[in-house]
Amino acid sequence: MTFSPITLDISGERFQITYLISGTEAHVYEAARTICLEQTVELSDSMVPEGDLRDHIVGQIETSQQVEADLYEFTISYAIETTGFELAGLLSIIFGNTSMKRGVRVLRGVFPDSLLAHFPGPRFGTQGIRELLGIPKRPLLGTALKPMGYSPGMLAESAYAFALGGIDIIKDDHGLINQPFAPFRERTRQCAAAVNRANKETGGMALYVPNISGPVDQLVERALFAKEVGAGGVELFSSIVGYDFLRVLAKDDRFGLPIFNHPAMLGTYTINQREGLSHEFLFGQFVRLAGADATIFSSYGGRFPTTRKDCQGVVVGASQPMGQHIKPIFTMPGGGMTIERVDELLDLYGNDVILLVSGGLYSIGPDLIANCQTFRNQVIQHFS
Repeated sequence: MTFSPITLDISGERFQITYLISGTEAHVYEAARTICLEQTVELSDSMVPEGDLRDHIVGQIETSQQVEADLYEFTISYAIETTGFELAGLLSIIFGNTSMKRGVRVLRGVFPDSLLAHFPGPRFGTQGIRELLGIPKRPLLGTALKPMGYSPGMLAESAYAFALGGIDIIKDDHGLINQPFAPFRERTRQCAAAVNRANKETGGMALYVPNISGPVDQLVERALFAKEVGAGGVELFSSIVGYDFLRVLAKDDRFGLPIFNHPAMLGTYTINQREGLSHEFLFGQFVRLAGADATIFSSYGGRFPTTRKDCQGVVVGASQPMGQHIKPIFTMPGGGMTIERVDELLDLYGNDVILLVSGGLYSIGPDLIANCQTFRNQVIQHFS
């Protein structure tokens, strides 16, 4: 069977994705040509008709370079129309079928304004969160309420102590969802009240950020409830509940609070350095494009095998210019951080970071408020 040539209304504008492909020189060039077809027409080259399908719809190799003996970077461009101007369509074009192949990794993307215009991106971003907190420049302090198994009242006591001690962002640990021993509504109500009570006592503006992840048909209701009872933002597992829900919530004017994207399940995409998605693309560019105001990820030197280079990539993806309106977002590295590493971490992440120290705060000593003050003083001293 052959396909007839057709003429399409194509703007000619394209976005670019850089892939890392491993293998011999002959293999990687064939793999790159296969990506061009697999991600678009899903036909063999001999079956693609002349005309607009071949000239515009099929991906086009723009550049290639060898980076190691068996590693090559290829930049492939795609017509912006192939995405349908939808987030799901964009990710599908970038890595849909190719994600099931060996030896290919998405490194980064470059997107024209004509494509980015279809995505509002973060509502707050770095500057918006700073304005909510009244903190114009210094690095922010974050922590997580734990452990799973505590009652709402016990978690609220910790939240109150964290806020009194000067923590800026107090979020649920990712394991806190809607368990019977700490139901979402009661936990959110009590923790929000505790943080707001501490704010009144100290004059601070700490934000409590509950985890709203759960059944998709309840997510908007949970987000609006969190806002109603005084939460300062929400945490979301975008890979589990859907990247496009992140976009939907970010643009919902009824909600209008910052969204903190949690990396639960995202390690499966990033852990293999030669396959999947890079930290720069996933934790930096993509969740930012979807609407996250802060991106949580595991930092190097903690419990997870993240490298310093991975973390540098997140900083780039979260902060580099992205069109005229996609705001930079906060990085929020965690996963076994300790206050002894504050100087080292800030040297890498800079000021636009929320240092996420959780277990490391509990382990310093029995006085949680004093532990938080020690953490805060170290950050302020470095910033000064």
